[in-house]
Amino acid sequence: MAHRLATKAPCMRQLLCRSTSWASRRTALKGRPLGTTSRPLQLNLAPADSFWTTRRDGAVRLRMEETGPASEPPVTTLQVFEESVQRFGDRPAMAVKRDGHWETTTYLQYHQQCRAAAKSFLKLGLERYHGVGILGFNSPEWFISDVGAIMAGGFAVGIYTTSSPEACRYVASNSEANILVVENHHQLEKILQIQDQLPHVKAIVQYHDELMEKRPNLYTWKEFMQVGSSVPDEKLDAIIASQKANECCILIYTSGTTGQPKGVMLSHDNITWTTKLFGNYTGKQEHENLLSYLPLSHVAAQSFDIWLTMRFGGTTYFASPDSLKGSPIDLLKEVRPAFFFGVPRIWEKIQAAAQAMESKESFFQKTIRTWARGRGYAANLNRMNGSSSVPWGYSLANYLVLKKTQDALGLDRCVLCISGAAPITKETLDYFMGLDLPVMELFGLSEDSTPHTVSVRSAFRMTSCGKTLPGCRSRIHMPDKEGNGELYIWGRHVFMGYLNMVDKTNESLNKDGWLLSGDIGKFDSDGFFYLTGRIKEIVITSGGENVPPVPIENALKEEVPIISNAVLIGDKKKFLSMLITLKCTTDLKTLKPADDLTPDAINFCQQLGSRATRVSDVVKSKDPVIYKAIQEGIDLVNQRAASNAQRVQKWALLEKDLSIDGGELGPTLKLNRHVILKKYEGVIDEMYKASPHPEK
Repeated sequence: MAHRLATKAPCMRQLLCRSTSWASRRTALKGRPLGTTSRPLQLNLAPADSFWTTRRDGAVRLRMEETGPASEPPVTTLQVFEESVQRFGDRPAMAVKRDGHWETTTYLQYHQQCRAAAKSFLKLGLERYHGVGILGFNSPEWFISDVGAIMAGGFAVGIYTTSSPEACRYVASNSEANILVVENHHQLEKILQIQDQLPHVKAIVQYHDELMEKRPNLYTWKEFMQVGSSVPDEKLDAIIASQKANECCILIYTSGTTGQPKGVMLSHDNITWTTKLFGNYTGKQEHENLLSYLPLSHVAAQSFDIWLTMRFGGTTYFASPDSLKGSPIDLLKEVRPAFFFGVPRIWEKIQAAAQAMESKESFFQKTIRTWARGRGYAANLNRMNGSSSVPWGYSLANYLVLKKTQDALGLDRCVLCISGAAPITKETLDYFMGLDLPVMELFGLSEDSTPHTVSVRSAFRMTSCGKTLPGCRSRIHMPDKEGNGELYIWGRHVFMGYLNMVDKTNESLNKDGWLLSGDIGKFDSDGFFYLTGRIKEIVITSGGENVPPVPIENALKEEVPIISNAVLIGDKKKFLSMLITLKCTTDLKTLKPADDLTPDAINFCQQLGSRATRVSDVVKSKDPVIYKAIQEGIDLVNQRAASNAQRVQKWALLEKDLSIDGGELGPTLKLNRHVILKKYEGVIDEMYKASPHPEK
């Protein structure tokens, strides 16, 4: 690393001497391979006959097999942590930037801090199988609270930072949280508004900034970490030893776009088995860097940032909220991760930033870059088709352009670029494939611990979500003539059930234990999965035509690159219409969409002869050049429609882009369709007043 790594913590010998119980466990574990346990295997599972439960103290039957990956011995998250400390104790586990310098925490220090937090949770009254709610941006304190809650016998419960006080109340109440850990005064204010409605909450901890006022049972992080110092090691050790691999340790709350959020119960085995399987399948190496920036309330962020990195002895670098207000490139250049997971919008932001840099190049430089990207694209196309050959000039293109571009983006060490959570456009996939940074798509749900089908460089197809992970099974239920149907999922990664929701659990798990994903897709003859829609997102016109919106929306964005979001409308309507937004910059203070177009959007306008530089320039004047380009894109998409009923007949351009702040996007930047329908009801009604004809 080029930057300075500062460590402010006692040496390993001092930490080992503080806990004789840990020292003895470390000696007992010495020499054991990762995945083994110091306790007999039969004691690691609680009795269970069913694949599912909705009880907080329940256990489930694991979907184990006699051979292969699904036969792996089950272990708890805490056993994995102990074994990681035994293997990587002196190596950095976490890094956070303070006063301009990266400070690291070793695995041994990390473990000791989690034990201290667990003791404090117990001292403050955390009961077995109750929640510790965590409300804040990614930080070491978030990790320590998460793992400490599990050590103390509770559940780690992430709460989205964008949640309203009412949403916070629901999650805290549903999980019966005894302790709430918040980042700062802004998040604390939400809790104080609803504190009198949370009888289970016994204490609140604020981990950043000074307390604005002192209240009973409100602690700073420093105070909190000292509260449990009198709790005996033996008491904590007994709780850790009593935990079983088939019991719940984490609650992931769905975003609640179609009703109240559901508490997805994930077992120790869900986490430990899945992360080991995913790491082995993708060829993950030990000691790799990872950048933590996606909401840790989301299952993917927790699985990758905390547990996958821990399993392989990597270092998690924490982004700061300010560092991600613009492009993430500066942070990527500091961390240079070997593994980078981004939702499609993040990849689009990196692409836009890169294209903005490219726009300043001379004609000669642009010509060389275009040629080099063609070589990179061809090389990856060969790899995709199973050939190791590279086109003529690839080595020169790599030396002159591709490696330098990867370095400028901070992705020169990234061996696995992954996109998930929502469909990514082919335009973005093509762009990074040309840079010799092919973005691998995966498919997964909170209910299957994140990954189910995964793409890797040795096995991928454009727009495919990859192949089913070894040890897991897939089934397409009632496929149509093209092979599309609902994806059913089987494996040890399938969740335990929804907390306290028997009916919802029965809707998601059939009598044989298969998870009904609710997603529509198909497998090709080589076993690659293609996601084509979601049952709950299917638009059903008044004529009874079932229309998956995502493929149509993505197709339009590929045809008209100035478009940021496209939302298909037509449920119970006579014809399809669409709401469209343009690519614009983000206000760095409010994080709201600004009026200024992005550099690549301005470049698009200029190429067509438009002088527009702001969204309002286009919308207010109904810029004929841009409106014509959008209509031509829609015409091209309509030409490929499977039927007349699947053609977009009207559209409207909105005055600003969709956003999390506006409620139109969820925390992982998925469309909140019901919010959009309600918010733009007037615009939609106007489109359906007159007879259907495309807007000119």
